[in-house]
Amino acid sequence: MNFKERNTKLIKEKAAGLGFFFCGISKADFLHDEAKHLDSYLKNNYQGNMSYLENHYDKRLDPRLLVDNAKSVVSLLMNYYPENKQPADTFQISKYAYGKDYHFHIKDKLKEFYQFIQDEIGEVGGRVFVDSAPVLDKSWAKKSGLGWVGKHSNLINPKNGSFFFIAELILDLELEEDGPMKDYCGTCTRCIDACPTGAIVDPYVVDGSKCISYLTIELKDEIIPSEFKGKMENWIFGCDICQDVCPWNRFSKPTKEAFFSPHENLLKMSKSDWTDLTEEVFQELFRKGAVKRTKFKGLTRNIGFSGE
Repeated sequence: MNFKERNTKLIKEKAAGLGFFFCGISKADFLHDEAKHLDSYLKNNYQGNMSYLENHYDKRLDPRLLVDNAKSVVSLLMNYYPENKQPADTFQISKYAYGKDYHFHIKDKLKEFYQFIQDEIGEVGGRVFVDSAPVLDKSWAKKSGLGWVGKHSNLINPKNGSFFFIAELILDLELEEDGPMKDYCGTCTRCIDACPTGAIVDPYVVDGSKCISYLTIELKDEIIPSEFKGKMENWIFGCDICQDVCPWNRFSKPTKEAFFSPHENLLKMSKSDWTDLTEEVFQELFRKGAVKRTKFKGLTRNIGFSGE
């Protein structure tokens, strides 16, 4: 076994030990296909008010601009699919936000991972990322063989569906590369047919400005545009509709990460409980959670709009 094979084996074994259920590796290079897609996305203003997507354009497409002399992108998946879910007859929040904010938990694991690489392999330059930098997570996961990007634009893994977080290590270390896998969406259009706001404008193309996740999280305006009234289907933070209807998510398995478990009272919340939500209850339910991004004012705006 040569050094490249040994180091690749060490990294994949450590990834599993840290709770990442898949780890794939690709060459750190320019993303040619993604450049065309990103150009089209921005040209059509599908980013809405998410102006940050227009920043660091070159870095989004070339990891060597994020890490000097980068050689490899290590892509990782962490499952967040919950064992228990909200009842269907209440206001809904996206499953990824049931527990505490994933950024903190995964970042801690990535720091441990990077330190392990320093200890076991040697002085390796690199950076770790979890949805907080100009990195095209799904593109790298796809190149690394962790799944394919479905018609709803989420990454789908054939063994575990699509309810997972994506993270990366970009390293100046040569490793054994994994190749991409085939797209198995076939003729299925369930996600497109189910989207109540018509955000999936074409297979594999999502107009972010129409997505319920955008409207309930990223859009900071005091009022949600009236064209979406009656179309929110009780979603008040994020939206899982396109994933819930995907046949591949019959393979989703409950996460073993207690960090992602919801507050004990969250799954008991009725519609009237949400409508009568106080700031005190909001702070208690979502302490250290992703939902705090909307602040109390934003969540009550969403509840009022969705309930109309």
